[in-house]
Amino acid sequence: MPKRNSSVVGREFGNGVRYAIEQSGLTQRKLAELLDWQEAKISDLVQGKGGVNEIELRELLAYCRVDRNEVSRLVSLFRESREKGYLQFIEGGALLPLQSLIEQERLANKITTWSLTYVPGLFQIAAYIRVLMDSSSIIKPEDVDGLILLKLSRQAIFHRSREFIFYVHENALRLPVGGPEVMQAQLLHLLTMMVRPCITVRVVPRAIGAHAGAAGSFVKLDYAKFGSAVWIESLRTGLFLEDKESLSDYDDVVTVLDKQALDVDESKKLISSIEF
Repeated sequence: MPKRNSSVVGREFGNGVRYAIEQSGLTQRKLAELLDWQEAKISDLVQGKGGVNEIELRELLAYCRVDRNEVSRLVSLFRESREKGYLQFIEGGALLPLQSLIEQERLANKITTWSLTYVPGLFQIAAYIRVLMDSSSIIKPEDVDGLILLKLSRQAIFHRSREFIFYVHENALRLPVGGPEVMQAQLLHLLTMMVRPCITVRVVPRAIGAHAGAAGSFVKLDYAKFGSAVWIESLRTGLFLEDKESLSDYDDVVTVLDKQALDVDESKKLISSIEF
């Protein structure tokens, strides 16, 4: 089955439209009748495939009685769906970009992660996350507990029907985040998770020096029904890249990391040898 023409921002836009329709109490069929549209047009819209112009979108949202702020958000998403990437800023709370990543991870059937600085987020325990949040210059103290819960809930994604590959730099495992008890518990959790057949963890040793992942951490998302995407996180932004050139470049990085990393058994031995 060919992959649908649906971008990350398009899917987020489609989810927003679907929710607006559900909240209105109208069925997609009834709404199509009111708008004099084919029902398939609304189906494409909620799947993030577009097929409308901005005037038509505003008409639909008016029928659904969507409030002004949500209309502005959905129109902005609609406009951005034509771009090559999807850039989100941390505004009005630190959780929004992460929530978008969690939604895309839920849809992906293969997730490849490169972690240069820290233990990968999908493996982080609560105490490790808390230390990272407490040391952040932009996370508000009142948001810490909510962010910890959100990050932990993200880890429910692990399932044998999916494939998870992690490349982790040795320095990320040796960085003392919190005291010895926190790090010992964190590394033990990582080793425990590595037992799962769907999870592969390979360490890039610092002894090799320069390596392919020096530009920074990222997450590659591959879907059964959609084109691939790469997620990059910085201090105040989260960015999804979906253009062919970027995807090709990140695939090249993964190919070289695969050659530079220790195998699974050697990685387990290295992790087990780390002491704090």
